[in-house]
This record gives sequence, C-alpha cells and structure tokens, in this order.
Amino acid sequence: MAIENQSESEFKLVGFKNFVRRNPKSDLFEVKRFHHIEFWCTDATNAACRFSWALGMPIVAKSDLSTGNHIHASYLLRSADLSFLFSAPYSTSRAPHSASATAAIPTFHAAACLAFAAKHGLAVRAVALEVADAESAFRASVAHGAEPASPPVLLRGRTGLAEVRLYGDVVLRYVSYKDPSHASHADPSLWFLPGFEAAAASFPALDYGIRRLDHAVGNVAELAPAVSYLKGLSGFHEFAEFTAEDVGTSESGLNSVVLANNSETVLLPLNEPVYGTKRKSQIETYLEHNEGAGVQHLALVSEDIFRTLREMRMRSSLGGFEFMPSPPPTYYANLHKRAADVLTVDQIKQCEELGILVDRDDQGTLLQIFTKPVGDRPTIFIEIIQRIGCMVEDEEGKVYQKGACGGFGKGNFSELFKSIEEYEKTLEATRPA
Repeated sequence: MAIENQSESEFKLVGFKNFVRRNPKSDLFEVKRFHHIEFWCTDATNAACRFSWALGMPIVAKSDLSTGNHIHASYLLRSADLSFLFSAPYSTSRAPHSASATAAIPTFHAAACLAFAAKHGLAVRAVALEVADAESAFRASVAHGAEPASPPVLLRGRTGLAEVRLYGDVVLRYVSYKDPSHASHADPSLWFLPGFEAAAASFPALDYGIRRLDHAVGNVAELAPAVSYLKGLSGFHEFAEFTAEDVGTSESGLNSVVLANNSETVLLPLNEPVYGTKRKSQIETYLEHNEGAGVQHLALVSEDIFRTLREMRMRSSLGGFEFMPSPPPTYYANLHKRAADVLTVDQIKQCEELGILVDRDDQGTLLQIFTKPVGDRPTIFIEIIQRIGCMVEDEEGKVYQKGACGGFGKGNFSELFKSIEEYEKTLEATRPA
C-alpha cells in the first residue's frame, strides 16, 4: 500500500518500483504556479549580482533606499517565468520612526533576517506560490494543520500575501492578484509586488536560456511528519518516491517523497537522511551545516541546456557557479546505448563535454547537471535541467509538456552521490598523525 492513504504513524515507503502514481486532484485551494523564491542574506546587492551573472538572470526590479524603503534592500532577478528575490536588512538605528510602513515585503523583519542568516548562511526563506486567493489559501491551510507565519494582507487593495510554515525556518508564501491582467503590465509593482520599481536594464542583457522553476527540494530530519504536514495543509498528492535502495551508493543514501499540486507543475520533493551507512548521508551533512531543515536545491528548466551550460561554465571561474565533477567516460559510452534514439551523436558528445547527466522514464528524457554549493556552507545548490518529450494537448488544443517529464534522474542518483561524496571529502580537515 502506497503512503497516499496512510497516517504519519503508518508511514512506510514502498520504493520506486512499487509506488503507483495517481492524481486525486485533492488540492485544498487553486494553485497556479511557482511565483518566486526569496533568499534572505546580509548583502542583497552582491548576492543578487552574483546569481544574475552566474545564471543569466537580469535584475529587473528593486525596493531599496532609492524607492523609499528604509527597512530592507530587495532585488528581483527574472528570466521568463523564473523569479529570484534577494532581501537584506538596513540598519534599524538609521530607520525613521515610521519606517516599517515603507517595507515592500510586509513579512520582512530585520532582526529575524539577521538571525536567519547567522543560523543558515545564504539560504531560501520563502517558496512563493501564485494562488487564486491568498487569504482563502491561508485559511484553508491553517484549518488543516498549517502553522501560520504571517496572516493575510491585501497590498494596495490589489495584491494578496500570506505565509505558513513549510519546514525549518522556511515559509510557504501565497501571492494572489485581484486584477487577472496583472502579468501583462510593465510596472513590477503590478506584475510582482507593490513597492517594487523597475531596475535599470543590465548591459549587455543577460539570458542563458533558463525559463522556470521545476522543483524546490527540502531536506528534513524526518520524512513522515514533514510529508504528513505538507500534504495536510495543501492537499498535494504524492507524485514519486525513492528509497536508499533505489538511489543510494555503497557509502550513503537518502529517502525521498515528491509532492505535487493538481496540475503537477508545482513539485516539492522532501528528503531525509539514511543513518548507519559507511559515510554520513549528504542530507545529514546538510542538516548539520544548515542547522536544521531547509531548501537543499532548486531545479531550473533550460530551453537549451547545452547553451545554458556553455554560458555558465564560461563564468565558473569569473564569479559564477562551479559544477560537481563529471562522471567517468564509461558513463557516456553507455549513454549511446541508452539514449541514442533521443539524442544525436553530437548531443551525446556535448553532454560529455559539459558533464550533463541523462536519464529517462517511460514517458520522456531528463538532462541534468548540478552545481557545487553556491555559498560558504555545503548546503544549497542549483540544478539545471531540460525535459524532452511528454508533449500533450489540453482541452483547448494547447500543446504543453507534462510535469516532471523524464522523472527526477533516478538513474543518475548514484553518480551524483559519488560526486557529492568526493566533494565532501575535500572539505574534511586533514588530521595530524
């Protein structure tokens, strides 16, 4: 029996082979899409500039001293449907008495941000979803067990915002709009959040082909209560699951459950460590360095992963992101047998040159690669992916790609884990004899 109908006390993973996927369309409120990811840090300017350069995401909007915000500096990066927000506090000693009214993010608190950064380093504070109605989503979540983080507010009479606890110090943020045409406006105070103004265009314009957020992965100490909590507050269903037997190595492993909304466009995987292995699980390492649960990685969809990786690798030694070590040549020799019907000989050659991993399920193919941790701590990193296949037509005749086409790289997990294990070995202090 899959855990779909099990309580937390009866929680039992059945593994990839035995898991039966079904979509009960059980969302408690209407979820449209991932809206944005907010990072809390102590220097939003430099964090935003680095991510902008590394990912090819221009800074398109801002809320800071220049816009009248005396509480925090926030800079928004955007590439197609992907939005990253970086926020940091100003000195409270310099803020005017009524400065709180100037904050563009009403849930931002300087002391909380500083404590968050001291505890976690550079990390994700909020996973934001666009919903039909933020207040209704908040009420439904709380009624079904969610821990409230910030009650609903209506910003300037048109934009709803509310937050509930997700895991650790991360919140699930709900954003909604009264005006359904908000996305077509050029003014970021309309298409993003009130209080934001357009930022000067970067020159030259940055665009490496990244288009949207595919999934946001959380690491937790215990999977059962985390899955039960998130399913309960959202109504999301189980989309996939993996155990250490499915994806581990001889040295370490993890257990994982993927939760999805009705349309299966918002994917929230959760991982827990496996104990008693030869090496400490990478999830346990994360939990120690992050000082608790948090977002482990963000998977970003590229429209052309070869172009994206060439652009990103050109900048790896120039302030960009570095990547995990590539698999051995034998991996790509075998790839000709596994993927020759989907990828050309030249594309397979490019995969080897760029270190791209390839996996497939019964529906489509997944191309993926992982950066090294993007901050000082061995915690959060970025995944770049491209999904091939699974094109279907909706009732209106519009062609779209099914969610999670090609899976989550199950066949590549052992290679990834080996790379992470080797990377973590380089971080271990050499002990004197």
